[in-house]
Amino acid sequence: MAKLILSLEGSVIREVPLDKERIMIGRKPSNEIQIENLAVSGEHACIVTILNDSFLEDMGSTNGTLVNGNPIKKHILQNNDVIEIGKYKLKYIAEVPAHAPAEDFEKTMILRPAKAAPKPVTEPARPSMPPTPKPAMAPAAPAATAVAAAMAAKSGEPHMLAAVQILTGPSAGRELDLVKNLTTLGKPGLQVAAITRRPQGYFITHVEGAKFPIINGKVIDAQAQPLHDHDVIELAGVKMEFFIKK
Repeated sequence: MAKLILSLEGSVIREVPLDKERIMIGRKPSNEIQIENLAVSGEHACIVTILNDSFLEDMGSTNGTLVNGNPIKKHILQNNDVIEIGKYKLKYIAEVPAHAPAEDFEKTMILRPAKAAPKPVTEPARPSMPPTPKPAMAPAAPAATAVAAAMAAKSGEPHMLAAVQILTGPSAGRELDLVKNLTTLGKPGLQVAAITRRPQGYFITHVEGAKFPIINGKVIDAQAQPLHDHDVIELAGVKMEFFIKK
């Protein structure tokens, strides 16, 4: 489990385990990490931890948040990063199990609701080739399902394989299989959420942005929310459907 070491002028005050998915830092007593100093905003910053990854976000504080001496708005924390809030420092220590897989997350799928992507140019040398997927690609989905199921059996994760299908925007119709332990979706700098695979099923968590994701027309809170078959997710101006692949 990752942790923060809070210090002031070189003196360690306390260690804070990142044992919650969302930990707030600020001057108000309601924060999980309260720092009683006028240079610290009421709700200064927050850290979202999903599996082995922690995301730091400045909450629009008056004096800003620094990581390793550089001002940030959003930052994926790395081992030994030093967060500076006022005169206080919080050192991030990542304690990742030795058996943890090196590739357990999917890079953020960027959703673009504004402009349509340019149409692919048809090669003049192959005018007779139909614009449909090659037959050789057809077995890929069953193979991916079998591999995911085998991996899930070993790791104790759910045997089911889920996916999301984009419903609106230029990428409408596109499907993304959720075969990784952590998949992030959205538009960095605007709104990002993460979908995680757990033994109990699939869950969605808000990671970045002032607005929280909407599930079936209802705004979710800061806690991880379970996803059910055919749930409709609204994120970064794009609607998508979560579904279980049989």
